[in-house]
Amino acid sequence: MPRFALSAVALLWGALPAVAAPCGDTAAGFEAWKPLMAQEAAAAGIGPRGIEALMDARYAEATIAADRNQSGFRFSLDRFMAVRGADTIVAQARRRKARNADAYASLERRFGVPAGVILAIHGMETAFGTYMGESNVVSAVATLAYDCRRSDFFTGHLVAALRLVDEGTITPATLGAKHGEIGHTQFLPGNVLRYGIDGDGDGRVDLSGQTDALASTANFLAQKGWRPGLGYQPGEPNFAVLQEWNAAHVYQQAIALMAARIDG
Repeated sequence: MPRFALSAVALLWGALPAVAAPCGDTAAGFEAWKPLMAQEAAAAGIGPRGIEALMDARYAEATIAADRNQSGFRFSLDRFMAVRGADTIVAQARRRKARNADAYASLERRFGVPAGVILAIHGMETAFGTYMGESNVVSAVATLAYDCRRSDFFTGHLVAALRLVDEGTITPATLGAKHGEIGHTQFLPGNVLRYGIDGDGDGRVDLSGQTDALASTANFLAQKGWRPGLGYQPGEPNFAVLQEWNAAHVYQQAIALMAARIDG
């Protein structure tokens, strides 16, 4: 899942106020926090629809539970690959590549990113769009922005999510993953704003659609410095770009290994 810093949101929408809404460690202060956060959001340029979405947000207990129990990233690489079903992902990815060879070749020509990398990410993130999450995006990101452990990182994503509501890119009811990730390859809201592109030419960015999601994923990697034609295994130039996608080393290694098998 790609990351996006609060500073980038400030650059996009103007600096947030110096006095931040107070964070909390339990649900107890969430309702009192929302109007204070709404003031920050309004100062950052968020309009009425986004503010209303924030005020309707609920404290997401499932998000907090998931955030505080990310044990899978402590697995060995072999265990992680087995738990995530790497062999199944590779087999399905090969079939997808064969059926849509021209589309993946077009992405590689445009962005320089091989099909195997895009397919490995797609398979790992959502089982190729089979499961894109059941958490309310605004509530999940608002909960993490409120949580003292995560507020520095997620406040920017919350402002971005509210901007997406304002623009009509998502709605207050849009569902995503536990941390508010959106679409086929699970973009955090700030990354939708920064790297999301219209891949199918319909005039809008919709990462619940596969074409936009895969083009946006390739664009993210290209913008992060992907060097066409160079390797992406550990120690090779493009492995550093995979590190931009997900901070967990075991995840990075898994993507690299699966991608090589898909393209091999």
